[in-house]
Amino acid sequence: MKNNILIMSKRLIYILLLLLLITSCGENKQKKDDFSSEFEIPDSQRYAGELAISAEAMDDIVENISSPVEIAALIKAVGVPYSKDYLATTDFVDKYNTSFKKALGLGIFGADLGYQNMYNKTGSVIDYISAIKSLADGIHVGQFFDFTTLKRLATNNQNLDSLMYISVQNFNQMDRYLTENNRSNLSSLIVAGVWIESIYLLGEVIKKSPNSELSEKIGEQKIILSNLMLLLKNYERNPDFKVLVADLAEIQALFKEVTITSILGEPEMVEEDGMLVIKQNDKQFIDISDEILFKIIDKTVEVRNKIIQL
Repeated sequence: MKNNILIMSKRLIYILLLLLLITSCGENKQKKDDFSSEFEIPDSQRYAGELAISAEAMDDIVENISSPVEIAALIKAVGVPYSKDYLATTDFVDKYNTSFKKALGLGIFGADLGYQNMYNKTGSVIDYISAIKSLADGIHVGQFFDFTTLKRLATNNQNLDSLMYISVQNFNQMDRYLTENNRSNLSSLIVAGVWIESIYLLGEVIKKSPNSELSEKIGEQKIILSNLMLLLKNYERNPDFKVLVADLAEIQALFKEVTITSILGEPEMVEEDGMLVIKQNDKQFIDISDEILFKIIDKTVEVRNKIIQL
């Protein structure tokens, strides 16, 4: 089951959709035609950016960003215990009072929700589900909720695989909906919130339990952050985006001291799920000093706390 989760998580950067976008296919089909008429979208939420982002470009960025499920699975696999102290509080969700803050908050709370579910902390997820629903309603994507089903699946430890599979289908619908309504800027903020909180979680764990595998995962973010920055800079005309880009640029500057070396390996045929597939055995080497590692962690904490303190 763990291997399946790690494979699927590559397509789940919008981790809030892990538990956010759970509705039956029939219900979604029926609602889909009513989305545009059901909600009047404020002009402040409509901004497609300086240039249109193609579906292929977005897919490429999403594909290469580690999802919080993968991050949480890695943390759990190295034997680091769960800590609720890492999580952003949901007590002040009402302070996320602009579409910009709501979309970032969706990513952050979604990442925390993925972390809790990987550790089967079902008792505390309802507050996060409620916060996510509130924020989603605030940017007019709450119509993707089936809150009753969501609550039931989220509190059942056996449903993680099916939950993830279904959420992929629903993400495609939400992303298409945002794009068609000139709101792809909000999708990019959800991605940014997810990334920031995921790296924050990694950093907090490393500070308490240093681990080379987790440190290398931080180092891998050099290329990933560069891709994310290209996406966010497309909306830099918006003052809030400009501030976020400037904050992330400080993290990106630290990554200049990280070296990533890739070596092509020989491909081989392997069996996966009863099928023969070609596996490319490339190797990647991450060179990141402890000094730079902790500077990146500290700066990420600073950026993350600035967001959640509002």
